Amino acid sequence: MLTTDYKDGAPNWVDLGTPDTEGAAAFYAGLFGWEYRPGGEEVGGYGMFRLDHKIVAGGTAVTAEQTPPGWTVYFQSSDADATAAAVTQAGGTVRYEPADVQDYGRMAVFADPEGAAFATWQPHGNTGLDAVQEVGTLCWAELCTADVAAAKDFYCSVFGWEIAEMAFEGGSYKMAKPAGSPDREAFGGLVPIAGDPVEDSGRPYWTPYFEVADCDATAARAEDTGGEVRLAPVSMEGVGRFAKLADPYGARFAVIASAPPPPM
Repeated sequence: MLTTDYKDGAPNWVDLGTPDTEGAAAFYAGLFGWEYRPGGEEVGGYGMFRLDHKIVAGGTAVTAEQTPPGWTVYFQSSDADATAAAVTQAGGTVRYEPADVQDYGRMAVFADPEGAAFATWQPHGNTGLDAVQEVGTLCWAELCTADVAAAKDFYCSVFGWEIAEMAFEGGSYKMAKPAGSPDREAFGGLVPIAGDPVEDSGRPYWTPYFEVADCDATAARAEDTGGEVRLAPVSMEGVGRFAKLADPYGARFAVIASAPPPPM
């Protein structure tokens, strides 16, 4: 599970690129109770989504020429430049070279060999999101990919991940975790995109999952406010009830009402 005690290789930030920051802010305010505060010129207008005064995501305006609307998952790195070199060596692409963001940290944006975008954040003044795993915050990240085995090799090479397996009827789910950590510190999964009726096999991507109290109510509210229910709520024993959604501008994400942990 995610915690704010961030380790290298684990998600420590997530942000939204959207053509309409005001419209997106209204949508996520209604969905999660977030408040959006745009940044100043010194950060290019990059703003923060807050919940109960805690930063839970970033957000910025993008144009169609720059990139499609979407969420980007950031993974912690102690050395963004070394991570960029590792991405290139492993067959990925550096889309945005490592750069300092004032004294907050150093970031870079990449694509894996299948084209799925992701980023890295090397913290300085900003160590990452203020809250995760709580209702209305990031709780999981999942890669939909054409080749799970190749993706595992790539990300393990770049971030030093270890892969744990969670068995279910008919197969197993591959979970990523920081090197040397127990399985309970897994923060994301790798799933095949082929055969998934709600996914486009030509668009592999990282899906951020946000914790909610009621998956069905959240999905209905998303649809009522201009979003799309891409996958209707479904339950998985021991995991919870989840749904795949998109905001009014096409940014894809998921929500989950997690099952309570088993008794100790």
